[in-house]
Amino acid sequence: MASEKSDRPAGPSEHRNDMYGNIDARSEEDSGVAALIPAATVVLLRDGNAGVEVLMLKKNSKITFGGMWVFPGGKIDAEDYPAADDVDAAARVAAARETEEEAGLSVSAEAFVQIAHWTPPPGPQKRFATWFFAAQISGDQDIAIDDGEIKEHAWIRPEDALAKHAAGEIDLVPPTWITLYHLSKYHPASEVLSHFQQQGHKTYRTRVVKAASGDRVALWHGDAGYQTWDADVEGERHRLVMAQAGFRFENTVEAY
Repeated sequence: MASEKSDRPAGPSEHRNDMYGNIDARSEEDSGVAALIPAATVVLLRDGNAGVEVLMLKKNSKITFGGMWVFPGGKIDAEDYPAADDVDAAARVAAARETEEEAGLSVSAEAFVQIAHWTPPPGPQKRFATWFFAAQISGDQDIAIDDGEIKEHAWIRPEDALAKHAAGEIDLVPPTWITLYHLSKYHPASEVLSHFQQQGHKTYRTRVVKAASGDRVALWHGDAGYQTWDADVEGERHRLVMAQAGFRFENTVEAY
């Protein structure tokens, strides 16, 4: 995995990978809030010599999430629906299709274990409501990227990807960062899948606010400030502090 730094300027207290922009909306019904776009992504896992590895792809800098390292995935197309209105099934089909298109890997949608669902905060930005799946593959399968939408690929341990991000060497959007954080807690790859099969997937309906410190904070259910959109309320924590110095996950409400 090559190292690179984003060219996108950051504000005085803004981390350059804060993908949410300046959001003032507090409801899906607020004026100017963009409609949600269904999307799906899949975390492909394998057991490496030093631990669990995940496949990551670097997006072309000229497209959505440009320059970011992500998992294979994209928006759900109309053709992905095996039955009308069955968006959960369509998400699996889309994740399998995108994996083949972006990485050249054929993985059965039936092998996917859902690990999360992410809804971005209300606002005018492009908003992808995303199903996150995981699947294990074996062996040294060839990865074929198109050098168009995808510029590079790498198998990397989740903890190493987080370390590179902390050092400012690679760019990760918050959902990818949080996913890597959770993945880093389980070994081998089969344990990752077993954990989510037993515990079920996690749901993130993100709210983003600015703390008194000036840092922008992504809040999730269970955080003391979630209901009131207030990062400075004392109490339980379930949040990602997107400080300019680096992301910091604070969690006192959920066991991982």
